[in-house]
Amino acid sequence: MLKKRAFIFIILAGALWGSIGLFIHVMIPYGLSPAQMTCVVSFVAASVMFLYFLCCRRELFKITIRELLLFLGSGAALFFTATCNNYSLQLTSVSTAVVLMYTAPVMVMAYSVAFLGEKLTGTKLLALVSMIAGCCLVTGVLRGFSFNLYGILMGLASGIAFSAYNIFTKIQMKNKCNPVSATFYCFVFMFVISLCLSNPGEVVQIAIHKPGLLLIAIVCGVCTRILPYVLYAIALKVLPVGTASALAVVEPMTATILSVIFLHETLHLDSILGIILVIGSVLLLSRAER
Repeated sequence: MLKKRAFIFIILAGALWGSIGLFIHVMIPYGLSPAQMTCVVSFVAASVMFLYFLCCRRELFKITIRELLLFLGSGAALFFTATCNNYSLQLTSVSTAVVLMYTAPVMVMAYSVAFLGEKLTGTKLLALVSMIAGCCLVTGVLRGFSFNLYGILMGLASGIAFSAYNIFTKIQMKNKCNPVSATFYCFVFMFVISLCLSNPGEVVQIAIHKPGLLLIAIVCGVCTRILPYVLYAIALKVLPVGTASALAVVEPMTATILSVIFLHETLHLDSILGIILVIGSVLLLSRAER
């Protein structure tokens, strides 16, 4: 029963994450930089959870020094995941940015084989080749599409950062950290880091003159930060990281469908094939790690 519920939680989290691209495109006209978008959304997410803790669950504020360091690591990883992904979403397309983020498990596998002495099996090699081919297809490079190199690199960087977040979260769950507390402190550190690397004064000025931004940020914070990350952290108490990553591929599927329906993005046949290859590489790798 617990495992079945964890599967459902991961799928729901992936679907909610898949809506991030829509919120980013809504916030772009407000003039926020990618780091400032991360700052606003993480502030909302941390504030909402802080109020909940204060009113209902004050015991969740208590953490150890070890937990504090782990939460700092996951907060930093999540900041770079979100900010790099925001850059990629603006410079490429929703489907491209999300798919590039999901190359992370395969890139970590390649690093482990090259530098950590991990054995390269046939399944892992197939996953690596599939990922490389999928990236080439989804960016449109084979049909002479003029792609944004910086946007592609930011998408890949978000994938690396997301892998680090997965690792920190799994360590937290193995150390029996409360998943709700872990999510809250992750958002707190994510906000603190974004506060240092963005221009908060400019964000305040924009929020004052354009009050609609706050409403968008609240909805975005709850739907794409609080709910999915709490669900994901709870599920990782039961499921291996590889299995969780495989189930979360519902995110690129959701993001692609939403971008076509609401943002009128065009999907070419090679892009669709590229998405299938990248998702397939993640599924292959997750089977190899079980």
